[in-house]
Amino acid sequence: MTLQDQLNQDMKQAMKQKDRETLSVIRMVKASVQNELIELGKETLTEDEENSILSREVKQRKDSLQEFKSAERDDLAKKVETELTILKKYMPEQLTTEDIEKIVLSTIQEVEAESKKDMGKVMSAVMPKVKGKADGALVKEIVQTKLS
Repeated sequence: MTLQDQLNQDMKQAMKQKDRETLSVIRMVKASVQNELIELGKETLTEDEENSILSREVKQRKDSLQEFKSAERDDLAKKVETELTILKKYMPEQLTTEDIEKIVLSTIQEVEAESKKDMGKVMSAVMPKVKGKADGALVKEIVQTKLS
């Protein structure tokens, strides 16, 4: 089942249950998917493109959450946390820290990285392998640790 099919099905369910928060998040994701389709000039998206959209949405929510917490806006922070929970249902299963470390170590050997100067080379090789399955900040942190 594609992301769009899943979103349509869940949207109908949210309408029936009068779940406004879920409905709002689904509509935002559907709008992002539609914008991406228009931008790319395609009829459908690949799984990687769908995951990229979801990752972008999650990252935006995490950034907003951080801003709201630093501004002590608990009401808005709680709303964003709810949106994040709903969004994570559509994300592919995330890699564990151990899995990411294994991928990073094997990539370091592949590209023959030796120091932090090679971080860009390692990151550009690792990110396609973990795209949509791991948080970029976590990957960056692990790469920095392994290269030091």
